[in-house]
Amino acid sequence: MNVSESANLDVAKDLGLLPEEYDRIKEILGREPNFTELSIYSVMWSEHCSYKNSIKWIKKLPRKGERLLAEAGDENAGLVDLGDGLACAFKVESHNHPSAIEPYQGAATGVGGINRDIFTMGARPIAQLNSLRFGNPELDRTKWLLKYVVKGIGDYGNAFGVPVVGGEVYFDECFNTNPLINAMSVGIVKKGNTISAISKGVGNPVFIVGSSTGKDGIHGATFASEDITEASSDKIPSVQVGDPFQEKLLLEATLEVIKTGAVVGMQDMGAAGITCSTSEMSAKGEHGMDIYLDKVPLRQKSMKPFEILLSESQERMLIVVEKGREQEVLDVFDKWDLNCVQIGHVTEGDVLRYYMDDELVAEVPAESLVLGGGAPVYDREYKEPAYFSENKKFKIDDVALSGDLKEVARFILNCHNIASKKWVIDQYDTMVGTKNMSTNINCDAGVVNLKGTEKALLTSIDCNSRYVQADPFQGAAIAVSETARNIVCSGGKPEAVTNCLNFGNPYNPEVYWQFVNSIKGMAKACEKFETPVTGGNVSFYNQSTLNGKEVPVFPSPVIGMIGLMEDKKNITGIGFKNEGDQIFLIGKSRNDINCSEYLYRWHKIKKSPAPYFDLEEEYELQELVKQLIREHVIESAHDVSDGGLFVTLFESARENKLGFDIASDDSIRKDAFLFGESQSRIVVSVNPGKLEEFITMAASSNIEFSNLGEVQGNEALIDGESFGTIEHLAEIYDNVLHNMMEPK
Repeated sequence: MNVSESANLDVAKDLGLLPEEYDRIKEILGREPNFTELSIYSVMWSEHCSYKNSIKWIKKLPRKGERLLAEAGDENAGLVDLGDGLACAFKVESHNHPSAIEPYQGAATGVGGINRDIFTMGARPIAQLNSLRFGNPELDRTKWLLKYVVKGIGDYGNAFGVPVVGGEVYFDECFNTNPLINAMSVGIVKKGNTISAISKGVGNPVFIVGSSTGKDGIHGATFASEDITEASSDKIPSVQVGDPFQEKLLLEATLEVIKTGAVVGMQDMGAAGITCSTSEMSAKGEHGMDIYLDKVPLRQKSMKPFEILLSESQERMLIVVEKGREQEVLDVFDKWDLNCVQIGHVTEGDVLRYYMDDELVAEVPAESLVLGGGAPVYDREYKEPAYFSENKKFKIDDVALSGDLKEVARFILNCHNIASKKWVIDQYDTMVGTKNMSTNINCDAGVVNLKGTEKALLTSIDCNSRYVQADPFQGAAIAVSETARNIVCSGGKPEAVTNCLNFGNPYNPEVYWQFVNSIKGMAKACEKFETPVTGGNVSFYNQSTLNGKEVPVFPSPVIGMIGLMEDKKNITGIGFKNEGDQIFLIGKSRNDINCSEYLYRWHKIKKSPAPYFDLEEEYELQELVKQLIREHVIESAHDVSDGGLFVTLFESARENKLGFDIASDDSIRKDAFLFGESQSRIVVSVNPGKLEEFITMAASSNIEFSNLGEVQGNEALIDGESFGTIEHLAEIYDNVLHNMMEPK
C-alpha cells in the first residue's frame, strides 16, 4: 500500500467506513476514490441510510396485504387503500442522536422530515404522533431534554398545522444519555394522485426546490450511525435547523405542482441531502444524472462540493420534471415564493456525475450506493445475554404482598410513566384542521375524521421497552398487540404497521440478539393480525452512560399502526358514561406482576420475565371486542396495560368524574389483581339494558370475562374500601409532570 493509499484509508476510517468497505469502493470505481466520493459512500453506506446491519432481518417481516398499494421500501412511506377513492400514507422515523445534543432542533426537524416523507408522495398530512423516551426524571439533563424536545415538536408541528392525535412518554435511567425521539406522520391522498421517488427519461431536467442549502446537518447520517459520546456535543453542526413556515409553503407548492402532471418523480432531501435523493431516485429509475453543484442555491458562500452534497438543510426536495414543461413547475414555486432551480438533468446509464464550476468532482454508479443495490449487507453475530436466564428465576412468591394497597395505588398514579402527560399534550395543537375526533371523546387510539365518507382513520403508537428488554420476542409481539388493541378498543380494525426500531450497537452480539428476536416477535404478531409492515426506520447505536459504563438503551421496537373504522358511529371512548352501568373485565386475571411498574418501581425488582401473553388469546379477545362495538353493546372500552387494572379503572372513571365499586378476585393475589400487567385484558362498561345481549355474545367466545362491579358515586371503591375520591386521585395523576417541570 503506497502512502497516498494509506492516507486515503485513514480518511475513510475517519468517515466511518470499514477497511473492507474502502476496498469495495476501489473495486467499484476501478480506482482510488477522491475525498468527495469517499464522503458520498460514507453517508450512503452508513447504517442510517443503508441498513447494512439490519436489512437481512427486516426482510423477514410480513410485507404483503390486500390493502397495500406499495410494498415496504417501494416509496418514502407506506401506502394503504382506505376505500372511497382514498389512500393513507404513513411512516415513523427517529431523530434520536440529534435530539440528544440539541433537543429543540433535533425534535423539530424530526417532525419536519417525517411530514415531508408524506407530502412528497402527494398526500396531505392530517395527523401526527410521537413516541418519546427520557432518562431519570430527577436529573436536570432529563428535564432539559424533555422541555426542549416537547417545545421543538410543538413549535414545528403547531406552526405547520397538523394535529397531534396520540403518543407516549416513558422514563428510565437507561435513556439518561440517549433519549429516543420517534415521530410519526399520517396523510391522506386520492388514489392515483401519488407521485413516486423515481428518476427517468433521458434529458429530463432535475430541480432543487424549497430552502437554500447551508452547512447544517453535514454528515448527519454518519453521526446517527455511531455512539453518543462526550465529544458528541462538538458535532452540533450535524444537527439540522428547521423552519416550519417554509415547510408549510413547500407542502402547498408540492401538492399543487403534482396536479400539473409535469412531475416525473420527487423525493425529500432528508438524511445525506442531495447525495441521497439523487442516488436513490436514479437507482430506482435505472438512469443516471449530471448535477451542477454551483447552481444549488446556497445560504453560505464558498461551500465545498462535499458540503453541498451532504448538507441536510431542511425543507428541500428534488424534482425530476418532464422536459418542455419546466415553466409550469417554475410558475408554481414562484407563486409560493420558493426556490426552484434546475441543477442538472437525467442521463442514460446509472452513473451520477457531480460538477462544480464545470469541474467533475465525483463520479459514482447510483446503484452502488443504495439499499437493495451495491450497499453492503452484513450478517452479524448474536448471542443470548446472561440476564435473560436470570429474569426467568423470578417468582411472585418471593415478593411480599404490600400491606397498604391504597398507598401503592397513589404511588403508581404518581409514577412518571403512568401519570397524565397533560403537561406535554397542552403544548401540542390537537385541534387544528378539525379532523381529530378523539379530542372530545378520549379513546385508546387517535381517531381522525375522513370527511365526505362514513369512515374514520385510527392511529396508535406503542411499545413498552421494559417488556422488550425482559424478553425481546414476547415484548415486541406485545407492542404489536397492544397497538392493535388500542385501535380495536376505539372502534376500528387494525390494517397496517410502520415501525421505528431503536437498539444499541449492532456489533454487540447481545444487542443484536435483542434485535433479531424483536423482529421475530413482531413478525409473528403482524402475521396474526394481518397487519403488514409498510416500512419504517432502524436506529442503532443508542447507548447511555450508567455508573461510568456505556450500556445500550432498552430495546424499543416502536410500533405505529393505522386502522379503519367503517362507521363513525362506532367510535368508543375510554370513559365510563352512566351511574349504574356494569363494569366487566374481558380477559383473565392472573397471578402475574412480571415487569410491571409496580414490581419495577415499588419493589425495585428489575429482573423478571415479560408479563403473561398468549397471541391466540389476544386475537380472540380483539375479535370479541370488535363485535361488541359493532353491535353497540358496550358504552366504553379501555385496555389494561401499564399500571394494571387499577390504572385502567381510574382512567375510565376520571374521564367523566364517575366513581366505581368493584370486587377483587379472591383467587388472585390482590396486588397482582390491581397492579399486574398480564396482557389481553380490556375493561368495558355495559348499560343494564344491554346486559343480557352482552353476556350472550361474550359467552359465545372462548375468552373469559367477569363482572367487576358497577359505575357508582365519586370514589374508587374496591372490596368496600375507598381508595380515595376520583377527584383526589386525579390531582395526583394530573400534576406529576407539571410538578417535575414547573416546581413551586
